[in-house]
Amino acid sequence: MGESGGSTGLVVGVLGALPSAAGAATLVWAVARPRATARQRLGRLARPATVCAVLSLATSFGLPQASSGGGWKLAEVAVLLLLLGAVTRWSPLRELAFAVPPTALAVALWPLPLVAGASFPEAVGIATFWLLPAVAVVAAGAYPRRQEQRRRSAVAEARSAQRLQLSRDLHDFVAHDISGIVVQAQAARFVATTDPSHAVLALERIEKAGLSALAAMDRTVQMLHGPEAPATEPLPDVSQLPLLVADFTSAGAAEAQLDLPPPVAEALSREVGSAAYRIVVEALTNVRRHAPDASRVTVVFTPTATAVELRITNDRAARSAPARRRASRGGLGLPTLAEHVQALGGTLSAGPHGDGGWQLTAVLPATFPKETP
Repeated sequence: MGESGGSTGLVVGVLGALPSAAGAATLVWAVARPRATARQRLGRLARPATVCAVLSLATSFGLPQASSGGGWKLAEVAVLLLLLGAVTRWSPLRELAFAVPPTALAVALWPLPLVAGASFPEAVGIATFWLLPAVAVVAAGAYPRRQEQRRRSAVAEARSAQRLQLSRDLHDFVAHDISGIVVQAQAARFVATTDPSHAVLALERIEKAGLSALAAMDRTVQMLHGPEAPATEPLPDVSQLPLLVADFTSAGAAEAQLDLPPPVAEALSREVGSAAYRIVVEALTNVRRHAPDASRVTVVFTPTATAVELRITNDRAARSAPARRRASRGGLGLPTLAEHVQALGGTLSAGPHGDGGWQLTAVLPATFPKETP
């Protein structure tokens, strides 16, 4: 009878130590590896932690506590808390739902079989007291997880903003230069045999537009290198519009005229001036693409009390340019510019004008100096 009781006590003791041994073995399996491998294994602890929690609950309520030993239970609780923190920190979110509750429950309920005669409020108080370490461990594991998620979100937003900026630069500047190259190449092809001198001028303009496109691409590539990249030249503003309009006139059949009063350039901030330059570039590029037979383009800046109105207008094209505008494949230039102008506090609209022409209108915020009496 004594030998039978001793054997039973040994079996109960071994079973009581099983959750602690299983949890410790799981932790050793996860961390006793190189850092990269250990991090992957830490993310796979949800199922082993759940198994250990179930074993803990089974031994707590299914074995005689006097035989299983309270020392093993304390070690078991410590191991479960370590597993709980690792699971909260590293496991996928979809696995937390089935791993965290049973593990926290095993930590909170283990002392209840030791106080079988306690009243219900006393039992609730004991379970709540032992639940506090589990809550603290979950909070400790969730905090760095949340910080990492915020960091990833910030990186994703920064990348999205950078891609948007790159797409704007490529569309606004490179597309303008490439369209000029196409127009000049077409002109050079027609005059090469009859007037070689004009063909040479067209080739010079093609070279200039190509260099400008390369410069825009260089600026784009440098932006891809991040904040460590060397500083690039600032984006052009309205002070460079006379050269832009002159190049447009020399590159095609349409005559472009610019009306830019001096107070306007001083009243526009750097961001608004750059936006105004982009708007003119987009408008002139669209004239080349959709109204190549237009004979006249006007770019007019009109100051008002608190803003500057910009109007770019082209006359009727000989081949029904507005119809081609509607049928052609739409780009992202005007919608993106409209969002940018709205963010700056202005408005942008475009539509048919006059007898088959087209007009783009932007109202840009400006700050004019107060006149002294």
